[in-house]
Amino acid sequence: MIRTWFLAALAVGFWLLSAFGQSQPEAARLDAPATSFSAARATALLARILPDQKPHPAGSAEAGQVRARILQELAAMGVKARTQSGMSCYVSPRSSFLPCGTVTDIIAEVSPGQGNNKGKAILLMAHSDSVPAGPGAGDDGSGVAILLETMRALKARGGVAAHPVVALFTDGEEVNMLGAASYLHDPAQRERVGAVINVEARGNRGFSYLFQTSRGNARLIDLYAQSVPRYATSSLYQEIYQRLPNDTDLTPMLALGVPALNFAFIGGFAHYHTPLDRRENLDPRSVQQQGEAVLGMADRLRQTDLAQLKDGDAIYLDILERWLPRIPAAWALPLAIACFVLIVLAGWWSGERLGWKRAAWAVAAPPLLIAACVGMGYVLHGIAAWISGQADPSFAHPAWLRLSLALGALAPAICLARAACAITCWLWFAGLAIACALFAPGLAPYFLFPSLVAAPLLLATVRGGRGLALFAAALAALAVWIGLSQESEALMGLRMHPLFMVSAGFGLLALLPLMKTARGSCLASLLAAVALAAAAGLQPAYSDRAPQRLNLRYAEMDGKAAWLADPVSRLPQPLRAAADFSAAPQPMADFGKFYVAPAGRARFPTPRVTVSRQGDEVTLEMNMEGDGFILLLPNSARPQAVRLNGLDVHAAKPLTGMSCATPDCRHARLTLRLGAQDKGVLTLLTYAQGLPPEGARLLQARPPQAVPSQSGDRTLLVSRIAIPAR
Repeated sequence: MIRTWFLAALAVGFWLLSAFGQSQPEAARLDAPATSFSAARATALLARILPDQKPHPAGSAEAGQVRARILQELAAMGVKARTQSGMSCYVSPRSSFLPCGTVTDIIAEVSPGQGNNKGKAILLMAHSDSVPAGPGAGDDGSGVAILLETMRALKARGGVAAHPVVALFTDGEEVNMLGAASYLHDPAQRERVGAVINVEARGNRGFSYLFQTSRGNARLIDLYAQSVPRYATSSLYQEIYQRLPNDTDLTPMLALGVPALNFAFIGGFAHYHTPLDRRENLDPRSVQQQGEAVLGMADRLRQTDLAQLKDGDAIYLDILERWLPRIPAAWALPLAIACFVLIVLAGWWSGERLGWKRAAWAVAAPPLLIAACVGMGYVLHGIAAWISGQADPSFAHPAWLRLSLALGALAPAICLARAACAITCWLWFAGLAIACALFAPGLAPYFLFPSLVAAPLLLATVRGGRGLALFAAALAALAVWIGLSQESEALMGLRMHPLFMVSAGFGLLALLPLMKTARGSCLASLLAAVALAAAAGLQPAYSDRAPQRLNLRYAEMDGKAAWLADPVSRLPQPLRAAADFSAAPQPMADFGKFYVAPAGRARFPTPRVTVSRQGDEVTLEMNMEGDGFILLLPNSARPQAVRLNGLDVHAAKPLTGMSCATPDCRHARLTLRLGAQDKGVLTLLTYAQGLPPEGARLLQARPPQAVPSQSGDRTLLVSRIAIPAR
């Protein structure tokens, strides 16, 4: 029993080391050397760029004011800059929705390249717009400030570089990368790009992660390892990100096939895209770490022969920020097979023979452990959610549920320890390394790197000393998997408990052969896990510092008006007292489910839309009030080509809808190229930020533990438009 709890404490120690043992750099002061990055200087810049901390979405007057301040900073720095404006549309290859809008980018010439600006440029990017709901100090005011401070430091370092450096402050990133797409509309600008560094944030604290690169990144990762003082990266992030429907300004740039890197800190998600994304909530240590990474890579790239960076992919992960083991992805499969063979030989030469029942249990124990961990996650999270009445009961206070999940993973590990066999446990690691090498290379190092430690140690100890070998191999697995468990919580919170539990399970799998079965310990772990889950459910799910996301809307359709609230698990009682909201979320037109409360008759003039058809082209002449529109297309009419205010756009997939997200879209000419048989009804949503005056009572009723997020509170006018017959 003592050994089992010692090993459990060891796993907890690795979690604590991953969470708190990695030191972020102290924020450099204002008087730091001119050639280095200073978070104090960057945050001072941010204070000048966002003095009033107002939201500044694309197309707003506030966005224009932010751009004017950025241009002032560039002029004071002696950097030549210009703006580029125009209508832009961008549809990701993974999407069937087309966003558009008029955006204004800032393009700054930071430093020349060798031979009078000859050669490809290093493009530094950050976006200057925010979402309507938040002031955007983290996302991406921090990126703007980091770029400006990086530019200053590069100029201070001087010297003649092989490549010019260009800074691009994009507009409209929050409405789907419109500024980056606009920059690439110019063939000369597109041709000039030699490498790209994008600076993002999905929060306001935590480590600065290199979470995405271009393909063929092996040499690029080597360059990162040589240029950055603290590592925070993994090929798994790349593997996951390319499978998610998420994009940043780097997405359009990746189509160029140039070396590219994407940096972001991801802690403090509770403030992301909300009114709490303010300067005072931004951690200067995160700014320092991200700034050091961007400056280091920018300085190294401008001196590098970019052609040498095009190579095969690498698989890699950082160990406690201090070590970045990496190998070519092409090596993963042969190394995994070699590990598998060595572990088989270690088992064969050890002379240990198991009966068929014992062998069956030994083979089944690892997958049973992972399945049990995932199952325990659902049970424990379900208990907390049932008691709390909220889908994410640990959002504000995660410690109780975190402890519950940890003990919930330990309980099945203790129960299965008797069935475990060292050889079969590590064969599962090596076998999964083979599978990942074939189907998900970015995940391969999490199985392969511990196997590379275990396989030779197991082979070397066939005649004795295997306990020490297993302990050493387990340390390697714990460093990888428990660290991933901690990172997954920072990324997604404990609402994504399967990710937390799977990574914890694989860490415990390496300890399984070292544990001793103790029924009392198993039961104690299980009971403690349930008790802690209940305690987690009794905590407030949300707080002033970690509030619930809850947007309010006023909508008019078919002559009637309604108040809408997001379909949260439990609508706050003060809002129910302020309006007669439905007991459960109701479908509203074609744009989602909401809690609905009657608001009387429609009072705003309907948008003026004239529809005409000539052959396959259906044209809408729109004149309306508001800040933009969304057009939803019926299943019976899915064009792949549209023209908006003279800009022709061709999508890779049939479109389900489109939007124009800037106020100039009040007057728009939109042409849809439809087939002869296309028919049906279009749903037009025109919107304006904020609620009408009658909404003041709802705004006052929304508790401090609930805030608008993303697009924020809006007024919606919904119209139906029949597609004319051909």
